[in-house]
Amino acid sequence: MEQVDQAVSSANLPDRVNAIVAQTAVFDIHTHLYDPAFGALLLHGIDELLTYHYLTAEMFRHTDLSYGAFWKLPRSEQADHIWRRLFVDHSPVSEACRGVLTTLNLLGLDTGKRELPAIRKWYAEQPTEALVDRCLNLARVEHLCMTNSPFDLEERRVWTRGFHRDERFVGSLRIDPLILEWPQAGSHLSEDGYQVGDVLDETTIRNIRRFLEDWSDRINARYLMVSLPPDFAYPDQAASTKLLDRAVIPHCQENDLPLALMIGVKRAVNPALRLAGDGMGRADLNALENLCASHPQAKFLCTALSKENQHELCVLARKFPNLHPFGCWWFTNTPSTAKEITKMRLELIGLSVTPQHSDARILEQLIYKWTHFREVLTGILSEKYADLARTGWVVTDAEIQRDTTELFGTAFEHFCDTPGPCVLPAA
Repeated sequence: MEQVDQAVSSANLPDRVNAIVAQTAVFDIHTHLYDPAFGALLLHGIDELLTYHYLTAEMFRHTDLSYGAFWKLPRSEQADHIWRRLFVDHSPVSEACRGVLTTLNLLGLDTGKRELPAIRKWYAEQPTEALVDRCLNLARVEHLCMTNSPFDLEERRVWTRGFHRDERFVGSLRIDPLILEWPQAGSHLSEDGYQVGDVLDETTIRNIRRFLEDWSDRINARYLMVSLPPDFAYPDQAASTKLLDRAVIPHCQENDLPLALMIGVKRAVNPALRLAGDGMGRADLNALENLCASHPQAKFLCTALSKENQHELCVLARKFPNLHPFGCWWFTNTPSTAKEITKMRLELIGLSVTPQHSDARILEQLIYKWTHFREVLTGILSEKYADLARTGWVVTDAEIQRDTTELFGTAFEHFCDTPGPCVLPAA
């Protein structure tokens, strides 16, 4: 009887789920944001929001301005042009445009007036530290993972000189050049005093391992990560296989760090768009399957850029406990697509997933990306709990809170902190 009294009735189920999802704190496990100590690398402000590459690409569908002419404009004039084309000349119905308005509205600005100068004036009065606190509080983000590359000279300088860390900003070690651009990436290691050569002999591997150890310790990395093209293959004869097998995965296993694979990006499909010019392709997930099978005691996080890869990724997660799917990445981070992917994941693998990460590149994007996804998750969980109620299994508020907390970070932390799966004997 006590269980029934505490249970959520079917009549108010959506309201109760919404209240719990809305107030539950998030561990945002992948962003492109930086600790405030990184200064200008932490992007924020209305001009950054409006010139975000999603909006830039969309704007070029509504302008006669050439690429070259646009890029020559000062940042504020680029923002003016995008505001005029996407928010004034057309209704801002795309997710990227709606996101700007959601953000401004929740910051307390009057979007109905459509006055960009007034918005700029408000921003000019905001101290960065106060804006950081306000954005994280509005988004209910308790911690977030940065994307930290030792191959970025500007970022390396900050890490090397040291700084007082904001504990809300967690490090993750990005190693794209190491995996995808060897031996060119070796020059960076050589400049830092690591004895490496073009050939991946024992000396070079040992020093790559030392490089990974040093940088994992320096940034206190929660995981290592690499973005991969859709045609990435494993195993093959490329340097990437040798680097993974002999350096990266052994390092991850010895330090109990997951390796995050973000699969499916095509770089510079349209170079004239600069950062907005990257595209996507359907990936061959045989590489992921082979990695999970070949390294059963290693832990792999994975998100895929193509919608067509999502079902296969979920099925692989059912087969390999050392695989943890996460996020609706980039082109899949729209409400309709995120709803479809998240619902499928819960139906196939239950709560052992991290359904979303913000991928925020500008500080304020945390607000809209988590606000919009909370709406999506509320609808899905309400439906699933109603399905359970029809079987006689009625969930309590405490159970809804437990499940939401798991989806918003504890499933990820449990995966990271649990020792790698045992190697089972062959049948």
